Amino acid sequence: MKLRRKSENKSKPLGKNYWRLWTAHATSNLGDGISGIAYPWLASAVTRSPLLIAAVAVASRLPWLFFTLPAGVITDRFDRRKIIVAMDVVRGFLALAVALTVTTQKSSLPDLDEVGAISDLQTNWLLYSVLVITALLFGCAEVLRDNSAQTLLPSVVEEDQLESANGKMWSVEFVTNSFIGPPLGSFLLGIAIFLPFYFDATTFFVSAALIATLIPSMKSIEPVKKSEKLNFRAEIKEGFGWLWRHELLRPMAIILGLLNGIGALTAAVFILFAQEILQTTVFIFAILGTAGAIGGTLGGILGPKISAKLGSGPSLYLTLLSGPVVSLIIGLTSSWQLFWLLTAISTVLAVLWNVITVSLRQSIIPTELLGRVNSVYRFFAWGSIPIGTLIGGAIVDLVEMTGDRELALRTPYFIAAAAGLILFIFAVPKLTTAKIEKARAEGKRA
Repeated sequence: MKLRRKSENKSKPLGKNYWRLWTAHATSNLGDGISGIAYPWLASAVTRSPLLIAAVAVASRLPWLFFTLPAGVITDRFDRRKIIVAMDVVRGFLALAVALTVTTQKSSLPDLDEVGAISDLQTNWLLYSVLVITALLFGCAEVLRDNSAQTLLPSVVEEDQLESANGKMWSVEFVTNSFIGPPLGSFLLGIAIFLPFYFDATTFFVSAALIATLIPSMKSIEPVKKSEKLNFRAEIKEGFGWLWRHELLRPMAIILGLLNGIGALTAAVFILFAQEILQTTVFIFAILGTAGAIGGTLGGILGPKISAKLGSGPSLYLTLLSGPVVSLIIGLTSSWQLFWLLTAISTVLAVLWNVITVSLRQSIIPTELLGRVNSVYRFFAWGSIPIGTLIGGAIVDLVEMTGDRELALRTPYFIAAAAGLILFIFAVPKLTTAKIEKARAEGKRA
C-alpha cells in the first residue's frame, strides 16, 4: 500500500503554485545570468586589481556569514511568500541604482573587449564604491530570499515529489542562468554597457509579481505561529542545536562549506583569468556560461536517476572527486574550449549533489524548524565563500609580487586541487549511502 501511494504521488501534477514558483525562479535566474556577464566585466573595467575585484565578490557573499542565522528565524516567523516578494523588489531597486550610475559614468569606461590588454587602468572609485555597497545589500536580500524560497517548496509539493520538483528547478535555473542569460547579457553589453542592469532590474520586479500570485493556503504560506516574544538568540540556538546534534547533516554542512570555500579560491578573480589566460572576449565569456546551462540541465534531469543507480553516497563521492581533477586541469590549460567542457561536466555533478542533499534536508527537517536549520546549514555551506574569495584574491596578489602575472592567476587552481583531494579523503567515510538512508528513514518517522 505504501509503495502504491508513493507511485501515485510521483505521478500527481505538481500544481499551479509550483509552476508559478518555477516561473518566478526562471525569470529571476534569467536576470542573474545576464548580470553574471555584466557585473564581472563592469568590475574589470572599473579596476584591474585582483584584490579589489575579489573584494566585490566578498561583499556579495559576506551576508552568508553574518546574516544567514537571523534570516532563518525570520523565515520561520513570517510569511515566506511575502519575504520573497519584498526581497525581489529590493533587488530590483538595487539593480536599477547600478544601472543609473553606470549610465552617468559610461563615457569614462574603456572598451570592454580591449580591457584585458590595459595594464595601467585607473580605478573608478565612484563606480567601485557603488559596486561594493550594492553587492553587500544584494547579498543580504539574496540570503533571506533564497532561504525563504527553499523552505517554501516542501509545502508546495508532496514529499515524494521533492526530487522531481527540485530537479526541474535546478534545470530551469541553469537554462536561464547559464544558457540564455549570458549570451543575452553579451548582446546587451554590445549595445550599451548599462542595458543589462536595467534588464536585471526588470526580471526582479516580474519575479516579485509572480510570487505574489501564489494562492494562499495554510500548508504552503502560513508561518509558524508562536505567542511568545521573538527572541533571535534563543531561536537561532534551537536551529543550531538541532543541526549540530544530527549525525549526518552536521558533517554534510561542514564538508559542503569546505567544498565551497575551496571553489571560491578560483572564483575570486576568474574574470581576470578568463581575460588574460583564456583570452576571452565578452562574447566568448558568455559562451563559457552556457557550459553551466548544459551541465545543469543534464544534472537536473539525470540527477535522480544517477542517484538511484549508484546510490546517494557514491554519487556524492563522484562530485567531491571531480573538484580537484577539474581544478588541476584548468590550472594547466589556456584553452577556453577545454574549460567549457570541464565546467559542463563539473556542473552535472554539482547539481547531482544538490538534488540529493537539498531534497534530503527538506524531507527530514521538521517544518517548524526548517527555516532555521536550513539557514544554519547554509551558514556552514556558504559562509566559507567570502573567506575563500578573499584568500584567493590575496594569493593572486602575493604571487604576482614575484613578477609573474600568469603564474599568479593559475596558482589558486593548483591550491584548490590539492585541498580538494584532502577533502575527498576526509568526506568519503562520513557520507555513505547507509547513513543517508538511515537519516531519511528517521526523518519520516519523526
